[in-house]
Amino acid sequence: MSETAAPEQSPDPQHARHVAETVWRMEAPRLIAGLVRMLRDIDLAEDLAQDALLEALEQWPRQGVPDKPGAWLMTIAKNRAIDRLRRRKLLERKHVELGYELDQQQDELEQMRDDALDDNIGDDLLRLIFIACHPVLSAEARAALTLRLLGGLSTDEIARAFLVPEPTMAQRIVRAKRTLGESAVAFELPRGEDFAARLDSVLQVIYLIFNEGYTATAGDDWTRPALCEEAMRLGRVLLGLVPHEAEAHGLVALMELQASRLPARCAPDGSPILLREQDRRRWNRLLIQRGLAALEQAERLRGSDGVYALQAAIAACHARALHVEQTDWSRIASLYRRLAERTGSPVVELNRAVAVSMADGPAAALPLVEALLDDRALAHYHLLPSVHGDLLAKLGRRAEARAAFLRAAEQTRNERERQLLLQRAQECAESA
Repeated sequence: MSETAAPEQSPDPQHARHVAETVWRMEAPRLIAGLVRMLRDIDLAEDLAQDALLEALEQWPRQGVPDKPGAWLMTIAKNRAIDRLRRRKLLERKHVELGYELDQQQDELEQMRDDALDDNIGDDLLRLIFIACHPVLSAEARAALTLRLLGGLSTDEIARAFLVPEPTMAQRIVRAKRTLGESAVAFELPRGEDFAARLDSVLQVIYLIFNEGYTATAGDDWTRPALCEEAMRLGRVLLGLVPHEAEAHGLVALMELQASRLPARCAPDGSPILLREQDRRRWNRLLIQRGLAALEQAERLRGSDGVYALQAAIAACHARALHVEQTDWSRIASLYRRLAERTGSPVVELNRAVAVSMADGPAAALPLVEALLDDRALAHYHLLPSVHGDLLAKLGRRAEARAAFLRAAEQTRNERERQLLLQRAQECAESA
């Protein structure tokens, strides 16, 4: 039976629509990636992919779900792409060249009908990832476009994830596509040093999406697990395409080790539970095992000093400790020192100070934090006064700690975090 033929049993329209939507979510990135390779046009590729979905929603409830629904969608979309190329005549190229190129594309289509997916699908996906995460775009635009093209999320879903109005997000995505066009971005994979530079951008965008899910920047929810899951899925897709890149393994390790804590990070009412107070029995052991395996692979590839591998190694210290008292804080502080040398980031220095506090006491860490108080990069970073307040409270300097917690509460845009900081400030006032 061909991919376009329907099974003989009577179709269930509701089931067929559900299958069409599910398959679309799974296949959309590969579908769009293959069309972008053919058309060199992201907007048109999205339109034709959507057309294939609409045709499935129309035909499958009447004719039944085909044996290979993903290949069916790809076949329909590529047929429409070839029709579009014929009408457009490849920007008025010579008819001989047009005929030759279309014949080549028709050969690809026939191969796809036989094999469901062509052999270039890995390159197509990788190419699309690098296009969506091109450094010419802002970090926010890269994240939005990545979720749109590779996550299969609607504009409304992305807008809700980042707490902006849908028209704002739609404009952001449109501007991102326009910027790619106006910048004459090549629809090809970068090579050599350019590949390494662009890979950093890809990794950053995926981790940005994960971080927004792990600790929401703003809004009423402290975490958004769905965003974490989407980032981990994208990380695994990337890892399958670049299995010899140590930092890709490091990023996947980091995300999975951190995500393992999600079930224990919030109380039933949604309020935050800090790391030292979490019930570690609720941590996801499967994610921990997967994360540790990915970290080992990064280290085997001589990537132990990579930015993501170092952070994953820190997360591994927490994951290996069955109780908070078993945490190897000295090793964590040492890893943060190595990470600070790699990045020069004041945020890393702040995290190192927290580890030093746990390993050697708050008095040892306080000078490290106070050295950061005048750093302009952290002027509006609420975790700086939060950590400062925590150290002051542990040292019995309650009034100063209260002022620091109130300052942190003013700076955060997350309501759950703000309530937690106000509670800490109140506790300092009551015990002063």
